Amino acid sequence: MEPIQTVTAVIFAVTILFVIIRKIDTVVAALLGVAAMVAVGSMTDVQAFTFVDWNVLMILISVWLIAGYFGKTGIPEYLGDRTLHWSRGNIPLFVTLIGGLAGFVSMFIDNVVVVLMLAPIIFHIRKLYGFKATGPILFIGLCSNFMGTALLLGDLPPQMLHSVSGVEFAGFIWHSGRPSSFIILTAVYLIVCFLFYFKFLRSDLAFCVLDEEAAHEAAGQTDHHIKDKKFAALVVGGFIVTIIGMSLRQYIGLKLGFIAFAGALLLVLAIELLKKPLGFDVPDLEHMLSDIEWNAIAFYAALFALVGGLEHTHILEIVAGWFIPFIQKGVLVGTAVMYWVTAPIVGVVEHDAFILTLLYVIRDLGETIDINVWPYYWGLVWAGTLGSNLTIAGAPALYVALTMGEKEDGEKFSLKEFFSYTVPYVLASLVLCYVLMVIIWVLPFMR
Repeated sequence: MEPIQTVTAVIFAVTILFVIIRKIDTVVAALLGVAAMVAVGSMTDVQAFTFVDWNVLMILISVWLIAGYFGKTGIPEYLGDRTLHWSRGNIPLFVTLIGGLAGFVSMFIDNVVVVLMLAPIIFHIRKLYGFKATGPILFIGLCSNFMGTALLLGDLPPQMLHSVSGVEFAGFIWHSGRPSSFIILTAVYLIVCFLFYFKFLRSDLAFCVLDEEAAHEAAGQTDHHIKDKKFAALVVGGFIVTIIGMSLRQYIGLKLGFIAFAGALLLVLAIELLKKPLGFDVPDLEHMLSDIEWNAIAFYAALFALVGGLEHTHILEIVAGWFIPFIQKGVLVGTAVMYWVTAPIVGVVEHDAFILTLLYVIRDLGETIDINVWPYYWGLVWAGTLGSNLTIAGAPALYVALTMGEKEDGEKFSLKEFFSYTVPYVLASLVLCYVLMVIIWVLPFMR
């Protein structure tokens, strides 16, 4: 490695360390890392700015605003009470059901959007039972980040795989005569959720007690939550139209960020115009904007710039090149090394750029030597998705969940508590997925 690459790698490693241990504010740590990379010449200030994916940030801001209005409709409280009723007051089961729902919704909607949608449900029940919200919200974040690679629509890695390999929607369900991403990840996901249900049974969630008044509210009499059905219908309609617009982006020909912004802007305009005539009891726009977690937006921006610095100095290409000799040794060794090395890397590096670099490496190798590229493709995107759940640096959706939970609880979630969720979740996910991958996608292709 050249000196500038070594310095860039050290700056990145130190920055991520401070982000993870949170001895100083995570946003401050990330921004200091960006400033250090600019100072040493890893990138220019203009490049740092251009490395930020402003399209993604606009999606976050717009959907966060819509989610804020959604939280004012009373629908999250209604859904929370209904789910609690179905779970018969069993809080561990309730949290597991909401988390389980998060994963399947994230197959079609961005994982951060899923967190923003479902967090208010946890917050409502938390007020009734008095448990700390950060752990359950973090579980939702973990689940929402799990299933994004199950189908073509959910997250960026499957879309990058489609771009590189040409695999279509059906290929994520069944490919090369065998189960592929959706079936394998669903099986693993259900097992992991089941295991976490038992974790919750041994936690403080299992001993929560509901008072008599709250119990009466949770017993099915929940219509009072949605006080203004016209306002609720307007917000839900605006949210659905925005999601449909985002799902049709290839036909509309606009960036996702612009579509999300347009949806949020039209909803705000409709609310402001109809507020007085229909008597909507909703805070003004300034108040709604203040509810957005702007520190999370800043953290995302800094993270994009940091990874951009790695990519600009070709460090990701160097790391990707290390896998080539192992791939050439055979499918069992190649997939094992790629899977188990990728997982911890993406735990601290935002995974999209790394996965895309390796996808091109695999594709080029498949064109020059006689290998079946699909065991490597699937192993990479699965490890890249599941391993990213380790830290807030790997999965920014976890940072959003952590920030929202800590704000609701009014206290910090310790690093030990954080890892008590992420480490077992990641290990169980990776091990179970690897076993199925070897059985279905590796052993049949060994020579």
